[in-house]
Order: sequence, then C-alpha cells, then structure tokens
Amino acid sequence: MYRDTIEETADSQPMNRSALDWLFAAGFLALAAGIALARNDPATTYESSVYTGTPTAVWIAFALALAIAVSASLVCYGRQQAIGIGLGATTVTAIVSLPVIRGYYFYGMGDALSHLGWTRDIVEGEMGAHELFYPAVHSLGSIFYFLGGIPIERGLLFALVVTFVPFLIFVPLTVRDLSGNALAVGVAAIVSWMVLPINNVATHMGVHTNSNALFVVPVVVFAVVAYLRRRATIERFPLGLSPFSVLVYVSAITLLLVHPQQMVNAVVFVAAVSGVQYLVHRRYADHPMLEQPTLHTQTLVLGTIFGAWAVTNQRFRDAVEGFVTGIFAADVGGSAEIDQQGTSLTEIGGSLAELFVTMFFDAALIGLAVGLFLLLAVIGRTRLDAEGRSLVTYFTVALVPLGGMFLLYFLGTPNMAFRQMGFIYVVLTILAGVAIAHGIGGLSRFVSRPGASAVAAVVLGSCLVLGLMTVYASPIIYSPGQHVPEATFNGYETGMDRGADDTPYAGIGYDPYRLDHGINGLEGEESLTAGTAASGELDPETFNEGNYSGAYNDADHYLVISSFDETREFDVYQGLRYEETAYRGLEYDPYADRVISNDDFRMYAIAGGDDE
Repeated sequence: MYRDTIEETADSQPMNRSALDWLFAAGFLALAAGIALARNDPATTYESSVYTGTPTAVWIAFALALAIAVSASLVCYGRQQAIGIGLGATTVTAIVSLPVIRGYYFYGMGDALSHLGWTRDIVEGEMGAHELFYPAVHSLGSIFYFLGGIPIERGLLFALVVTFVPFLIFVPLTVRDLSGNALAVGVAAIVSWMVLPINNVATHMGVHTNSNALFVVPVVVFAVVAYLRRRATIERFPLGLSPFSVLVYVSAITLLLVHPQQMVNAVVFVAAVSGVQYLVHRRYADHPMLEQPTLHTQTLVLGTIFGAWAVTNQRFRDAVEGFVTGIFAADVGGSAEIDQQGTSLTEIGGSLAELFVTMFFDAALIGLAVGLFLLLAVIGRTRLDAEGRSLVTYFTVALVPLGGMFLLYFLGTPNMAFRQMGFIYVVLTILAGVAIAHGIGGLSRFVSRPGASAVAAVVLGSCLVLGLMTVYASPIIYSPGQHVPEATFNGYETGMDRGADDTPYAGIGYDPYRLDHGINGLEGEESLTAGTAASGELDPETFNEGNYSGAYNDADHYLVISSFDETREFDVYQGLRYEETAYRGLEYDPYADRVISNDDFRMYAIAGGDDE
C-alpha cells in the first residue's frame, strides 16, 4: 500500500541482533515468571477484581514483557518484529487467561451461566449441539470435557481463551495484507492488545457468545482482504471456487456458529464491498477495483445461509420483534438509560465523565485517529497507492451501514447498540494500524524517526494500560468481577436440592434462576427446579424497612445471597438499592432462619406474612 522512506534492511535495525535476542529472552522470562507466580497463587474465595486478586509481582512481570513487545513492534521488522508481536500477544493471552491460570471455578454471571447449562445439557445427552442456535462455544467446552476430562466449568473457560486467540493473530495479518507496511502491522498488533471490542456494557470478557464471536470477526475480514488482494495461483476448486473464497465461506459460517448477530454484521460488511464494486463496474472503464474479484456471489451465499439459519429460530424472531417494538416505544432508548445510569453514579460518588474516561478514552482516541485518517483518505491527502485507496474505501463505505445499525439499536435496544459498537471496533482496530502508521510517518517529518516512534510508544503504551485494566469487570468501573467460586456453586446446589418444593428463591438484585441454569441445565426449562421457576428479586424499599417477608409478597421464600451480591450492593453500589444494615438484620429476625452458610454463600428461609 505504501512504503516508508527509510529502506527496511538488516543494517537499519535499531540495535544489533544479539542485543535484541537478549531483550526478547528477558521478555519471555518475565512472562513465564508472571504466569508461574499467578499459578502459584490460586483464588480460594470470591474475588471482586481479577486485577487486585492477582499478585502485584505478576503485573510487574507482565508490564516488562509488554514494554519490550511494544518497543519491538514499533521499531523492528521482519523476524524481530514477529517475535515482539508474539511476545505481546502471548502476554495479553495470559492476562485474559488469568481466571484459568489462577484456578477460578467459573467466571461469568448472567448469560454465562445459561451457556454453562446448555453445555451441561450437551454433555449429559439432554440435547444435541445441533439443536442450539449458536453451538460453537458450547461444543468447544464439551470437547474439552470429553477429550481432556476437564470439568465443564473449566472447559468453557478454555473455550473462551481459544476463541480469543484468533483476534490477536488475524488483526496484524489482515493489516499485513491490507498494507504491506511493517510499521502498520506492529501498530495494529499493539491496538489489538487493547481489546477495544470489549466495552463491559454489552460485550464482556467471559463465556458470552456474542462477545466471543467478535474475536472471530478478524478471520472473516482477513479472508475478504486476502480474496481481494491475492490472486490464486493454484488450480481452482470445483464450482469455480478459489482457496480464498472458500476461506470466506468457512470463516463466516464459523462466525455464525459462534453467534449469528455478528454474522449479520459480517454479511453487511461483505455486501458493502460488493455494492461499491457494482457501482464502480457500472461507472468506470478503468479503475483499480475492476482488477479485483467481486464479492457478489459471496454476499448472496452468505446472506442465504444466514437467512435459512435465522428465520427458523424462535429466539431470533423474538429478538427482531423486541427491536422493532423498542424503536417505537417512547420510554425505551439509549438516552433514557444513560440518564438513569448517570443519576445512579452521582448518588454513589461517581460520574459519567469519570466512567467514560476509564472505559472509553482509549477507544475514543483510536476512533478519532481512524476517523481523521479516513477523512484524509477520502480527500486524497494520504500516501496510499491506488489499490490501497480502493481497499480503504471498502472499509469506509462498510462503516456507514454498520454505524446506521448502531443508531437504530441505540433507539430500540441500547444493549444491542453496544454489541454493535463491539463489531465496529473490530474494524477500527484493523484500520488503526494503517492510520497510526501514517501519523507516525507524518510526525517523523518534524522530528526524527526514532523520536516519532518514541512518542507513539508512549501514547500507545498508555492506551494499552487503560485498555487492559478494563478488559475484565472490576469495581474501578463500578461493576464487580463475575468470579463464581466453587463454594457459591455448592451453596446454590445444596439449597436447590434440599429446598422445599415450590418454595421460590429470591436474591438481592440478582435473580437466582441463572445459577439453576448452570447447575441443572435448562433444556426446555424442564430441568429447572419448581422454586427457581418462580424466582425473582426482592423489593428494595420493603427490604430496607426490615420487612423481609413483605419484600417478596408476604410469601414463604428462600433468600440466597453470595459474596458477589454483597460486594456489588454494599461495596460498589454503597447501599444505593439494598442497605447493609437491613441485610445484617436478617441474623436477628425471628422469621428469617439461616439454613446454609459458607465463605461465599448464605441462604435464609423467610417465613411469609401469613405465618407471623
């Protein structure tokens, strides 16, 4: 796409090969030491933060490895740059793998527990993997169970890591095909380590299939770019297929099996490229795009595959109905939700501005850099060659419908809007490599090339720290970690096994039915206990008055409270919804009997109002 003015030869390496080898050895040694230290300090009880729960020495070791990786990715090329990128990618993978390394029993509340239940159903023969709408992650967890004898809970955590790794590999590979410039590849690798698609609003680092699918998207984008950029020199497959067109189909179908919503976005991306090609073929007789193979067939085939897969599924139809209803509902939308969250943050001493800086400053900075680059590319003020401009044009045009979908989601179902943002940031992560490399090249005209690289290292390194410290939920973003220790599982399992039939379970701010999914499966919801089938949350106002039975309609019920609940309601939310004094009062109420208790779980039998 473009080349730096400095000739990339072995003589222009920033330091001699021997010194680099010693530096890389120190980086990998630091990485190994960090992993060993983390492994030697397993989590024995609930941790509200992966970050504070992990020993400080681990973070020092990882920081050293990442510092070496960032520097090598920016100033080296060839084999040395590849080693630096490998060091950084492995370190980030280790950070994402900390729940596995440190022996977490499971990680993820909400949807993750339902995915655990589906995986349990597959393992126990209650259902086939093909019966799920998106079975890839569950199937991976099952494979680890059957082939490795790994517990289902831990197998799913391994599946999380397996689906994450392609993101770190294929972002720089895509930029290499897109650009051919070593600096752009190195920058793209560093930006990928920030894991910008995870926003902890609707995309999460955990067993969350929609989020897991985001890490497979770069494989599809790589396949598309490879199909456009490379000309297949080997004999074509039957039906006129080339190896790269087959790669487009296989990667897209894999994405569909991880989660179909991201497959929709992939189809939109491919269709946007196809649309641009169609217009160019209609209007121009001589254009670089005319030399590239078209994506019309791929668009049709992938759209048909998704349509056939989706329209037969009731959950998909319900989601579409909810989305359309949300757009026309006056009280539904992103603005109302933001106002509500802003008010709650103010009441506990936070602010939306503070939260935005913590969670989105790095993403905003990268988005701004890419936006400026695309603007300059449109007006022809970049060093892109003809083919490079055509490829960037495809990405630019594709962002228009993807952004339009974000706005529609924002009006209808704000949670889906932030999932859409996750996909957009996969695309922006790829473009950031080319954009920032151009910026470094421009800066080097005013300062030396080493000076420009040093500035880039400081800025990107700072964004990397900010990005990695918000990959997992933690109190720093007013969201406690979703660690589920074994004691919590045991408490819930014992309570559900020994609880009275038809007596509902209630929680403070968290409906216990998700734990029932994870423990007993949920095939057709036939395996759910009668109690959790009627479960729900307590009324905060009544609970805070000390009226524990009235908080659940004056009915007999079990109140289940985990360390996660206590941390969220009393430490993070600071009693905004449920007051800690009311919770402590349970121990002295004559109608509340604590029937199960361990380090991470308590269950109380609450007598209804009729029994008082």
